[in-house]
Amino acid sequence: MTILGAIEAGGTKFVCGIGTENGEVLERVSFPTTTPEETMAQVISFFEGKGIEALGVGSFGPIDPIEGSPTYGYITTTPKPHWGQYNVIGKLKEHFDVPMTFDTDVNGAALGEATWGAAQGLESCLYITVGTGIGAGAVVGGKMVHGLSHPEMGHIIVRRHPEDTYEGFCPYHGDCLEGLAAGPAINKRWEQPAYELPADHKAWEIEAHYLAHALMNYVLILSPQKIVMGGGVMKQEHLFPMVRSKLQELLAGYVQHPALQSDIDQYVVSPGLGDNAGLCGSLALAKLALNK
Repeated sequence: MTILGAIEAGGTKFVCGIGTENGEVLERVSFPTTTPEETMAQVISFFEGKGIEALGVGSFGPIDPIEGSPTYGYITTTPKPHWGQYNVIGKLKEHFDVPMTFDTDVNGAALGEATWGAAQGLESCLYITVGTGIGAGAVVGGKMVHGLSHPEMGHIIVRRHPEDTYEGFCPYHGDCLEGLAAGPAINKRWEQPAYELPADHKAWEIEAHYLAHALMNYVLILSPQKIVMGGGVMKQEHLFPMVRSKLQELLAGYVQHPALQSDIDQYVVSPGLGDNAGLCGSLALAKLALNK
């Protein structure tokens, strides 16, 4: 059995795991994301002696995922203290002489869902996480989308809800999608975390407005065969039907396809891999590294 290592490097916590080429997680551990020195020491300690044959890293960003670039493997312009311009892959290479793949956590999750999850068997899908931040990754033609770097779909500009006066918290763009709809925006706007708000609270209408506007853009630009929505905010399951309904309203019948009409309940879905979406995504990245 081939043993793969997986790292879901989040801005709040790191999740490390051991698994197989079939996406089976055999062992996992998590710990808070503190300084690079402390956090990476825990990562290295976990994998030592495990006999991993490849390693996949899905990281919070922005990052440099372009192989051959001088800063490949770096977390780059993140606002997270201490992690800017940090060489994650370089540090791991000091301890483990195995093939590695480095990408965004959401690109990894999209690949994981396309390999073993809700988008299995499809040529394209989009994975969006709505939590501490908002990010989205895409698989097109069976491959993760890259260009100059990686997609930053959490920072698109969306049309404001007419009743929303919150200025937005993104340190770069203020009222971009992340600045208006990530968990901290909900908390600051309503002075309560998302999980404490009742299902009939005005917050959810506003949240569905922003998320549906984002999905409309993704549908029109990428035309994914499936949209998978994960992250802490999407644990509020009553949000899914609101987002689907608003998305249909915004599209106004322009894109004529059953997936966006009669079958939308099977088009915008929660992760098939559940809470392991990110970790299995990193296993999929490790599998990619092994097969290069």
